[in-house]
Amino acid sequence: MKKIIHRTLKLEHHLELGKVMILYGARQVGKTTLVKTLLDKTACRYAFYTGDDIPFATDFGKCDLQILRNIVDGLDMLVIDEAQKIERIGTALKLLVDHFPDLYVIVTGSSSFDLANSTEEPLTGRKNVHTLYPLAWSEIAANQTAWEAGRRLEEFLIYGSYPEVASLDSRKDKENRITEIKNSYLIKDILEFQLLKRSHVVLDLLKLLAFQIGSEVSTVELGKQLGLDNKTVQRYLDLLEKSFVLVCLHGFSRNLRKEVSKMKMYYFMDPGIRNAVIANFNPLDMRNDAGQLWENYMILERIKRNAYSEKKANYYYWRTYDQKEIDLIEESGGRLRGFEFKWNPHRKAKEPKEWVQTYENATWELVTPENYIEFLSDRGS
Repeated sequence: MKKIIHRTLKLEHHLELGKVMILYGARQVGKTTLVKTLLDKTACRYAFYTGDDIPFATDFGKCDLQILRNIVDGLDMLVIDEAQKIERIGTALKLLVDHFPDLYVIVTGSSSFDLANSTEEPLTGRKNVHTLYPLAWSEIAANQTAWEAGRRLEEFLIYGSYPEVASLDSRKDKENRITEIKNSYLIKDILEFQLLKRSHVVLDLLKLLAFQIGSEVSTVELGKQLGLDNKTVQRYLDLLEKSFVLVCLHGFSRNLRKEVSKMKMYYFMDPGIRNAVIANFNPLDMRNDAGQLWENYMILERIKRNAYSEKKANYYYWRTYDQKEIDLIEESGGRLRGFEFKWNPHRKAKEPKEWVQTYENATWELVTPENYIEFLSDRGS
């Protein structure tokens, strides 16, 4: 039985005349559902199109003002789903905004690589951008007690929190659905958008990264293992980031020569996708990567939490060459906050002295299954 889960992001709060609302997010995170929720209750006269609608996409991409006028005639709102599939989408949207100032425009895209590249220059000063993620812990917990949501923690670490996956009851149904999302949407879209013909290389790259969560990644070493040159590996990684499969953290370094700063770390936008890539849905007590899954989940949940509360932040990891480390550095409002994640609450962890001694007003916190609720809730700072 599927459960209805309400989303934190309310599009009606962000609509502006004279600006295009761009809603990014991976396929199947609920972008279309969120848009249709808005349309169901709006008093605006609207039209809903998709980039898969070839006649519409062809005419819209011609950037002909008379054609655009015919499309929006009598409308208060125009919505285009999967807009990255339309050629010259940025120029066409600019024409709409400039010539029809009383029209609300919403576009969605599952690849920021294509849509951002097409809209960045034409829509300078004419857009507001939002990202919809897989369900946040706070969204799942909104209709439950914290204790009830906590009981599902292992479920989220294993199967992730794509809306349809989270709404299913059976573990087998969850496994089948997240595997289908991985096969039928994410990988397919990546190959389609960039005309990549070697799908096995993308999957092999993701498999290698799946086992390197929480570790610095060498693109040179990845290239050797995959038989690719360094530039191609970097291009694939950039594509996976902009297709909302991966999130990259850079090393934080300001003062210490011994800080690691050149290497990057990669986390999966959703741990269910990570587990689908390596085909491992075993319970946590039967696997040796529970700590990695916990770290991945907490970092992404913190990013979601801050995004939905409109808290601007930069994210890094911190490492020194003598093995001092902090999993997540959050830089916001002139503050530096360090977070260390441990799945085992009894495992000892100490605040690195170099961190608080080097950076004024820097803090450090340990996050475990015993105290994570404040870290992810609105009660936390």
